[in-house]
Amino acid sequence: MQILFELYRKLLSKTDLEFQRSLMEVIEWETRLIGITGARGVGKTTLILQYLKKEFSGRESEALYVSLDHIWFATHTLSELADQFAKQGGTLLVLDEVHKYPNWSREIKNIYDFYPEINLIFTGSSLLEIPNASADLSRRALIYQMTGFSFREYLNLEQGMNFPILSLESIFENHAQLASDISSQLRPLKYFSDYLSFGYYPFYRDFGDFTDQQIRAVVNLILEVELPQLRKFDLAYVPKIKQLLAIIADSVPFIPNVSKLSQKIGINRTTLLTYLNYLHESKLTTNLYSASKGISILQKPEKLYLENTNLAFALGRNVDIGNLRETFFLNQVSYTHSITLPAKADFKIDQTWTVEVGGQNKDLPNSEFTHSFVAADGIEIGFGNKIPLWLFGFLY
Repeated sequence: MQILFELYRKLLSKTDLEFQRSLMEVIEWETRLIGITGARGVGKTTLILQYLKKEFSGRESEALYVSLDHIWFATHTLSELADQFAKQGGTLLVLDEVHKYPNWSREIKNIYDFYPEINLIFTGSSLLEIPNASADLSRRALIYQMTGFSFREYLNLEQGMNFPILSLESIFENHAQLASDISSQLRPLKYFSDYLSFGYYPFYRDFGDFTDQQIRAVVNLILEVELPQLRKFDLAYVPKIKQLLAIIADSVPFIPNVSKLSQKIGINRTTLLTYLNYLHESKLTTNLYSASKGISILQKPEKLYLENTNLAFALGRNVDIGNLRETFFLNQVSYTHSITLPAKADFKIDQTWTVEVGGQNKDLPNSEFTHSFVAADGIEIGFGNKIPLWLFGFLY
């Protein structure tokens, strides 16, 4: 167990507190059992180490961070670790990468039930099925989903700013003033294209020109390790799924023809629809469904998008600008709101607002909807129902 403490302290010494994600202020850290899920590379480990460094300074021995893929767990159990940790006066046990540990949910439940003096935080893949795990933790755990940088967070990090989160309602009601206030401090469009190409994943600062390569490594890990492990995804179809992701990146928002796709990939319709749902769960794609239909695992998505714009640049060859704009909007808004496909616009938000996404000359095709707006790229400040696309990157 001593080696785990040594590794924990080594990680803390390398953890920088200069920039912290907004989720840090959202999480109710005093809760006894907290789960943080998210796609690989979005910064879950950094967030937790920053919290530990801030809150346990001078009393590091009361907390312990471990990654459950460490070789220590080849000969020891999680329950054994918790027992030893409790006897040494520990109060917070952080378990990273729980999906790499067999029967993780049952052992966490046992620790929660039998060691009330210990608070637990666990992190794992966005594919974790917490309500359907062997031990139902959903009634005990407070679960948070973590995503990559918003455009707001990217600007705050790059320029040392402190722009606050905006509500969607405030953007719709007061976008001209909000955009003017922000633009008086910096020119957002100057940084927007860089964000779209490499600013979503926090690791871009470490990898620089090799960020695309690292993004492809993340995609490979999800397809070749996490999906087979957590969803029994057939490795034989990985090359075809990679081709599909590249097609989505280069398409003018991709409308799937399931029959043709199933023939091309060589799997039946039901399996293909299941795999499309898995891609959505893994945060490689976002599947958009009709506003007039219920959503089930075997329902065909009306449109397929990559989950974020950085994936498009890493996987595509000739990225379509219209696709890029819609991917950005969908990615930023869907983190805090429900989005579906309406009959006469690009997106419908919370079954209330309809939004068309386009360039600076884009206008509403009609005015029959009271709550209709245009999210226009290439403009710094909007007017009327035309809102700068970049401003929707301030929602989290």
